[in-house]
Amino acid sequence: MSATDPEPGVLHKVRSLLAKAESTSFPEEAEALTAKAQQLMDRHAIDRAMLAASDPGTASTPEGRRITVDAPYAREKFQLLSEVTRANRCRAVFASDSRVATVVGFAEDQETVEMLYTSLLVQATTAMLARNEGAATRTRRFRQSFLIAFAIRIGQRLEEADREVVAEADRAHGGGVLPVLASRVAAVETHLDQLFPDLAHRRVVVRDAAGWEAGTAAADRARLGRDGSLRRPSTSRLGGGNMAADG
Repeated sequence: MSATDPEPGVLHKVRSLLAKAESTSFPEEAEALTAKAQQLMDRHAIDRAMLAASDPGTASTPEGRRITVDAPYAREKFQLLSEVTRANRCRAVFASDSRVATVVGFAEDQETVEMLYTSLLVQATTAMLARNEGAATRTRRFRQSFLIAFAIRIGQRLEEADREVVAEADRAHGGGVLPVLASRVAAVETHLDQLFPDLAHRRVVVRDAAGWEAGTAAADRARLGRDGSLRRPSTSRLGGGNMAADG
């Protein structure tokens, strides 16, 4: 394990919190547990980034990590993954023919992405399948639109949560966090371009308004411990052809 890998104790605690959040029947408890898990990993990643900035001997570089995106609705599930990656200073690329995504980023951020994506996918799938309001909620278009809306709304919530954690960390470190994080984002973008120089993009198409509204509502109920009104999601991107990048 390198100096910038997440500590086993932190990972164990985060995994335990997320497992409890997924299993509890009390929404308030689940919100608190998942919010605590997210905060732990985000703060840990920022602390590692600051350590690497002050001690070059502990520094790491971005890398690619593969994550299988299962069918059905692989492209829509990738949308959720790409939203989680952007909120955690990573990028994601999807090979639709093999249904394998590559998350490009630093190891500590990749750990957060993988764990949070897995937990949120469980929540999204459970909420989607729990809807029993007639045949309209069981169509492919409804479920595709549901998952896209869920993903985009979650992305907004995660980005807002990250801004708060970064602001707290910046105060705790006496300033200087933002330039360090910006340099890491730039390094991720450079590595992404090196690994995938010929990416294609296309716009997501939502074909079912009821699915969109239901997915957005489910994302608002997802266990992140976040409250308050957020702006309506804008159209995001998926890739065209066999290789897709997040927008």
